[in-house]
Amino acid sequence: MPVHSYREGLSSGMILLFAIPPLDFPAGFISGHDGSSNRKARPAQANARDFVGTVEYFNCTAMLVSLGPCERITFNPVLSNVATSKLLSLSEYQNAKSIAVYLSMPSGELSTRSIVQDAFQRGKDVYIPYIHTVDKVSVMDMLALESITEFESLQPDKWGIPSLQPTQVLGRRDCFSGKGLDLIVMPGMAFDSGFRRLGHGKGYYDHFLTRYSQWSSKMPFLVAMSLQEQLLAEDIPVMEHDWLIDAIVVGDGRYLDRRS
Repeated sequence: MPVHSYREGLSSGMILLFAIPPLDFPAGFISGHDGSSNRKARPAQANARDFVGTVEYFNCTAMLVSLGPCERITFNPVLSNVATSKLLSLSEYQNAKSIAVYLSMPSGELSTRSIVQDAFQRGKDVYIPYIHTVDKVSVMDMLALESITEFESLQPDKWGIPSLQPTQVLGRRDCFSGKGLDLIVMPGMAFDSGFRRLGHGKGYYDHFLTRYSQWSSKMPFLVAMSLQEQLLAEDIPVMEHDWLIDAIVVGDGRYLDRRS
């Protein structure tokens, strides 16, 4: 059974990453950046194939061997609580008036439920991802949640992720309707110490951030939530449209900040 995304593999109760044959990276894949404060990856060659679209194109055998047995990549409330406590203590979070946050699967990634609850308690504007089709292309927008009551009433999608339904989005505010976002809590399949991120296979966040950068010169603070096993010693290859994250909060209590 082919696995077309990290979330598909997790929702089926297994990760088939190691069944994927190793592939040579095409010209244009890179493993580093220029070390500057630029949050975009170092430009790749113009004729490079975009291999980021699906997980099959990534050499998971080589890059993700450190993930270990798939039963280790299982939701753990203790790890989520540790990571959440650290994130809530960040000045970037405490000072943020408007945040976007991924809503987590029942297993396989750190839970963000307590982050959403805390943000509403502090009076922050909370936005969540909503994927829809524009001109036959899937696009991710960040749409406003109205209240903690609405959050608690969201129905799970096929991956078990609490989600807005199409009938709920008409006329709903998106993050471009106001003053934008101060902080985005991001998911990922894997991260490295160079603050590179491997997404879930569709490039939604990278494309959203590119759109955001065209809308505003002031970018949100980008913080990722990572299980210990998702933080790799190896460099993750990136393309020119990939964005570096600013910080990583790890389930074992570690905090990595690209500015330090």
